[in-house]
Amino acid sequence: MPEGDTVWSAAHRLHAALAGHVLTVSDFRVPRLATVDLTGREVLDVTPRGKHLLTRFEGGLTLHSHLRMEGSWRVFRAGERFRGGPDFEIRAVLGTGEHTAVGYRLPVLELLRTAEEDRVVGHLGPDLLGPDWDPGTAVTRLLADPGRPLGEALLDQRNLAGIGNVYKCELAFLARVSPWLPVGELPPDVPARLVATAHRLLDLNKARPDRTTTTGRRPGERLYVYGRRGRPCFRCGTPVSKADQGDGTSERVTYWCRGCQPGPTP
Repeated sequence: MPEGDTVWSAAHRLHAALAGHVLTVSDFRVPRLATVDLTGREVLDVTPRGKHLLTRFEGGLTLHSHLRMEGSWRVFRAGERFRGGPDFEIRAVLGTGEHTAVGYRLPVLELLRTAEEDRVVGHLGPDLLGPDWDPGTAVTRLLADPGRPLGEALLDQRNLAGIGNVYKCELAFLARVSPWLPVGELPPDVPARLVATAHRLLDLNKARPDRTTTTGRRPGERLYVYGRRGRPCFRCGTPVSKADQGDGTSERVTYWCRGCQPGPTP
C-alpha cells in the first residue's frame, strides 16, 4: 500500500533513471493528456511530496501523479518487457535512451506549470521525509482539532504528509492509545513522541523492500496490528480487532489491540 516511504522510494528510482536525460518516448493514456508530447524535453528531477510525485521537465512543466491505493511506477531498461500489470492499466510511459518509466493504475495524472505546483501540494503539512520536516508544526497541526479521533487526524495530510492506513494503525498501537481517542485527550507526552516515531519509522522503511515496524523479520511478524485481525497481540496476546473508521465521507479500516490500547472503541 503506497504511503510516504513507498512514494519516496518510487521518486528516487524514477529520479535515478530519468533525471538529466532527454525523453525519447512520451505516451500518456488518459483523455486529458492524450495530445501531450514531451519528447525532446530533459527531465530535471523527480521529487516526492507526501504521497504525491512531481516530475519536472525543462520548460517549466511538472507532471503530477498520485498513487492512492493501487497505483505504481515501474522502471525498466530500454527494450525490456514491461511487467506491472496488463497494458490496459498503463497510464503513462516516459522513456529515455537507457530507461523507461511506466505508470500503472494512476488515479491522478496531470500536467501543470512548475510555478503552480502549490495548487496540488500547497495544502500539505510538513513532509515526514522532506526537507520541510518540522516536528513542532506537525504536533501543532495534529492537535488543532481537539475533538477529532487520533486515527482521522493522522490520516489528514494537512497535518503531516506521508502517513497512510498502515502507519496510522501501527503508530496508535506503539503509543498505546485507541485510534478513536480524541487528540485533545492524549496524554501530554504522546503527541511529540508519536510524531517522532512516525518520522523514524518512515525514514527506516524508505529503502526497505518490506515495511517493518516490529523487531521481527519473518513474514507475518513485521507489523504489530495491521492486517492481523484475530491473531494474538505480540504484547498481551489479546486477539487484534478490526473496524471501519472515518469522518462520514470516507471509511478506512483500522486494526488495534483492545488490551494494549485503552480508550473509546466503535
